Amino acid sequence: MMKAAIIGLAGPSLTEAERALLAEHKPTGIILFGRNIVAPAQLAALIADLRATLPPEAVLMIDQEGGRVARLRAPHWPELPPAAQLGALYVTDPIAARNEARAHGAALGAIARDAGFDIVTAPVLDVPTAGADAVIGNRAISADPVAVGVLGADIAWGLLFQGVQPVMKHLPGHGRAMLDSHHALPHIAATNLDADFAPFAANATLPWGMTAHIVYDHLDPEHPATFSSTIIDTIIRTRIGFRGILISDDLAMNALTGPPESRARRALAAGCDIALYCPGDLAANRAVLEAIPDLAPDLIPRLKAQQPS
Repeated sequence: MMKAAIIGLAGPSLTEAERALLAEHKPTGIILFGRNIVAPAQLAALIADLRATLPPEAVLMIDQEGGRVARLRAPHWPELPPAAQLGALYVTDPIAARNEARAHGAALGAIARDAGFDIVTAPVLDVPTAGADAVIGNRAISADPVAVGVLGADIAWGLLFQGVQPVMKHLPGHGRAMLDSHHALPHIAATNLDADFAPFAANATLPWGMTAHIVYDHLDPEHPATFSSTIIDTIIRTRIGFRGILISDDLAMNALTGPPESRARRALAAGCDIALYCPGDLAANRAVLEAIPDLAPDLIPRLKAQQPS
């Protein structure tokens, strides 16, 4: 069995200590970042090593959207534009924008697939509001929730067409946050979040979703969404209708408090299917993997992609 976590690695090659940990406490997968990626040959060797070390069902994930969120970068890999360009085109030519969104997703998927990845953490379905922190910024497709829902679905279609699983983020909506959850815990006081939820509801059949480390005051004033069974049950699973694999955002982010293993247990207890812990710290990775249960067996066949019809 595999543990219900996806973890990061420290550097561009698998250390013997990491190899031993992965053999002892098998995670559901590994996520790679810029610190792990130097050049195509190095990345290919790392991925081959991971495939040989992990169970065959385990997945490899990359945080890659286009624009400023890209770990596979020039000169070795193509640079893709930020998603906001698609939203801008949708205003004047929706058909062209949809075609571009599918092409964007397909290009993103091809880059990731050819590099050896199973999962890409895109599309971003957050709807930005005036005055919000720039952490989302032009990663967002549009301030129009209809455009976000439509073009997000097209990006996801392109990814699936290439055999790569998309992860929509950040449920149930990060667009109003006035703080960057990498550094602090945002609170959202708004009571009408229909526009925030709408793009996710329009994409509720996608296979993966990622939570937001945000407190929605009128829904659960005590817990960020990642730790809130109320938000996961009543909003993400019921109102939005998402039935796919729910993964936390990076549990090492400063929006959250407590030791890594406590954060992972809380996310899983609240209803996340998989805990994500990205920094690549060996001791923290061990603590997380030793503290959490195995992945639910029924999720294993759903980890990797099927091509859309």
